[in-house]
Amino acid sequence: MTMKLYGFWRSLASFRVRAALMYKGLAFDEIPIDLMRGVQHEPEYRAINPQSVLPALIVDDGAPLFESLAILEYLEETHPAPPLLPTDARGRARVRGLAMIVACDAHPLIVPRIRRYLEQEMHQDEPARNRWLSHWTREALVVLESHLSSERETGRFCHGDTPSMADICLASQVFAARFFKVDLSAMPRVQRVFDACMTIDAFDRAQPLKTAGAPSEPMH
Repeated sequence: MTMKLYGFWRSLASFRVRAALMYKGLAFDEIPIDLMRGVQHEPEYRAINPQSVLPALIVDDGAPLFESLAILEYLEETHPAPPLLPTDARGRARVRGLAMIVACDAHPLIVPRIRRYLEQEMHQDEPARNRWLSHWTREALVVLESHLSSERETGRFCHGDTPSMADICLASQVFAARFFKVDLSAMPRVQRVFDACMTIDAFDRAQPLKTAGAPSEPMH
């Protein structure tokens, strides 16, 4: 089996897939698509993902897989060990819900196409744009903190004592917080879970600033 991941160091959705692949011990080649230079809009990549977003995963010679959570579900179904979902239906629903707070509700508000629209169509200057990015990044983390602090299913990780899809998504949102200088001091459980995630080799190796082509310091 061969896997090709179209990603980019700055893409938080690419981090989610990269972390899952590494956690499950799956070999893959990563093809960088530079979001900062607009490579995602070039015809070659649009033929792979017409939406011009990252990531995309090609397994063998199959059609490209797209959307990070859908790819994580595919990896879970085809390579179930180690698992990223609990064994019980209620637990799986909780983990998926926590993951969607990030991947479906918050992250889409801070991606490059939204930033460009704010600047080019809404004529927002950089400080206003950065307030938008920080606000929606923080909102998701506040909600995650509430869930983690009030629900008995929380353990060392978001759900129990083993990592799940929810932890991959939480970690991606904390990296966004670092990019946009969001203060996490009021979110101790989020920080604790993130720290637990980063003791795992796959999470550490997958992180944005350890990805090929990354700068030494994060940028907006």
